[in-house]
Amino acid sequence: MIESPSTAGYAEEAADLFVRYEKRDPSAVHAPWAEFMPAPPARILDIGAGTGRDAGWFARLGHSVLAVEPVDALRTGAAKLHPEPGITWLDDALPDLTTTRARGEKFDMILMHAVWMHMTETERATGMAHIAGLLTPGGRLFMSQRHGPIPEGRRMFDISGEETIALAAPLGLKNLFHARTGSIQAENMARGIEWTKLVFEKTS
Repeated sequence: MIESPSTAGYAEEAADLFVRYEKRDPSAVHAPWAEFMPAPPARILDIGAGTGRDAGWFARLGHSVLAVEPVDALRTGAAKLHPEPGITWLDDALPDLTTTRARGEKFDMILMHAVWMHMTETERATGMAHIAGLLTPGGRLFMSQRHGPIPEGRRMFDISGEETIALAAPLGLKNLFHARTGSIQAENMARGIEWTKLVFEKTS
């Protein structure tokens, strides 16, 4: 496992996360920004792939996926749960993505679902620069950011879509979509949790 404070709490909750994440339909999760997603076959990088729910869905649609997940309990469990041949699993993590970048690949789409708010300001600056370098020209970055009470044992920061847009702009990442909505999960709605969804396109 790539050790990082950003992954604190996930290994301990892995069993519960598989139940919670896998019961949600990925087509519904991604419906708000589906119009911006590439048609298959595309090369997709899923950073913080978790239980593999999204990676498996992308692979079944005909995409090839590099699924990056630093938490061993999640990555090994996800690989068993989602054995689709279109997925390659990798132990790596933000902000450096050292192993990912060493592969020398470029991606048509990068997904970071519920990852960015775990990064410090310095880590976000480093990570965004590396992410921009991993996109093909015209490639798109999809990010969701969680807002609300911080679960015990987790490290999270209160960040905004506006801040992320400002960070991405100098790197040639143009914002195409920006929306903040309440959670659609009953337990999260009760806690006042909201989500920001962002889509960027690499223009240079």
